[in-house]
Amino acid sequence: MSAPRETVWELKPHSLGKHLVLKEYLKAWLPILGQTQGRILFLDGFAGPGEYKGGEQGSPVIALNAFRQHSARKMITAEVKFVFIEKHEDRARHLEGLLQPLAAELPPGSVEVVRGAFDETLAKELDGLTDAGLTLAPCLAMVDPFGVSDTPMEVIARILAHPKSEIYISVMYEHINRFRGSSEFSDPLDSRYGCDDWRAYVDLDDGRERRRSLFELYKRQLRQAGAEHVVHFDLYDRGQHKYSIFHASRHSRASNEMKAAIWSVNPGGGFAFHGGQTEQLALGVEPNFKPLQDALRREFRGDRWVTIEEVEAFVMSDKTD
Repeated sequence: MSAPRETVWELKPHSLGKHLVLKEYLKAWLPILGQTQGRILFLDGFAGPGEYKGGEQGSPVIALNAFRQHSARKMITAEVKFVFIEKHEDRARHLEGLLQPLAAELPPGSVEVVRGAFDETLAKELDGLTDAGLTLAPCLAMVDPFGVSDTPMEVIARILAHPKSEIYISVMYEHINRFRGSSEFSDPLDSRYGCDDWRAYVDLDDGRERRRSLFELYKRQLRQAGAEHVVHFDLYDRGQHKYSIFHASRHSRASNEMKAAIWSVNPGGGFAFHGGQTEQLALGVEPNFKPLQDALRREFRGDRWVTIEEVEAFVMSDKTD
């Protein structure tokens, strides 16, 4: 999938799936953090123009509306800040115009469109906070690039360094797979993974094992960067793998809410979700509980008593779909 050149482009079914999950997750994230923190931040690292050719909402509008229209908005006491990073001037201008009437309903300074590349812009902002003796507010960062550039693990780690910050990041595996032999992709992949271990897997003959190994490496690197839970799911369009999404956090509740958001989205329009733990498990359809039953047996085998709380903690974690 090549990056679009137009200011706005057509919405694809798999992108719709990704946005539906984001919308559902924000319904939980906003009141949970908004009632316990003084300030929270939604950061969109590759914001785009905010809408598609057919007028469908992009992630910036979805995020703002999730807050504006939230049934529990009056209970959200935190200062909520939205920052949208976009490096293309035409798309940034389009986004500003689109967000202006929505931002007018929020407190001054709640919405900011920043022109620049995600990695450079965020690194500069984080450096400024460090120099001023400040830290990043609890943050949900959406990182949705075309291709593999501008998403270094070093920057991801700086976000995850805050114990209440999370990452919702998409990986275009087919892009990696198609160009894995090109030398020009070596440096971007080193940066994305934060290491060069991916080289041991890109030439595996078994395509499924190649993808599984590269994804497991990415999960390990996210955990090394500070995440304790990494939920992974795949998006398919008419049976073809298009995207993989990774949600990284430090808390099992965040992991649980992300899985609930995925399961709540009803597949349609040609796209479908598949769990990252069990490739055969299609999410959002009639549940097949056998993978969960098998996982519970493996986890709790033995002759000791197991509490309900232990079982719930296991199911909430990233160890099950």
